[in-house]
Amino acid sequence: MELTHSVVQARAEEYQQEEPLYTVEQEQIDLLPKAFADGEFGWRDAEWVVRWYYRRFLGEFPNAERRELEEQFGRNDFETVRETIVTVASTPDLDEQVDRLTALEGVDVPVAAAFLFFIDPDEYVVLGEREWTVLREAGELDEPYPDSPSIADYERYLERCRSVADRLECDLWTLYRALWRLWKE
Repeated sequence: MELTHSVVQARAEEYQQEEPLYTVEQEQIDLLPKAFADGEFGWRDAEWVVRWYYRRFLGEFPNAERRELEEQFGRNDFETVRETIVTVASTPDLDEQVDRLTALEGVDVPVAAAFLFFIDPDEYVVLGEREWTVLREAGELDEPYPDSPSIADYERYLERCRSVADRLECDLWTLYRALWRLWKE
């Protein structure tokens, strides 16, 4: 499979028309970056990111495991969550951003990447096995998806996504949507 501008655009449009979460995802992409940067968000906004990460699989992620991970996040103090997200939104260093986010209970590197995606969708993209696998099959990544992705894994993935998006003249949100749909093929 080759990632081309036309393939990415077609799959991203297909995502928009076929994926049931698209409308709410777009609304959150429009609202959350400013809310997270300003600290003007509630518990449900932060919790939504964690829930979205697992629920975007529409039941394919094991329900008991999903509930446990969501409950772990729910044990965080909201003021700590708010302070962490606001600090991360104003911190330019990826290692520090991920370190701060993963210090929260129930947040691993992929969930941290989901937070970064909704903090700044122009700079970050969510990390998951599906998206990674499509990039690998397209010859963009050499290694299989790691069992427990590290910050270095996310950095490599993010750099590759940025490079592909630049080459194909699209934004990261468009690339994400295309990768998600390409995995289904």
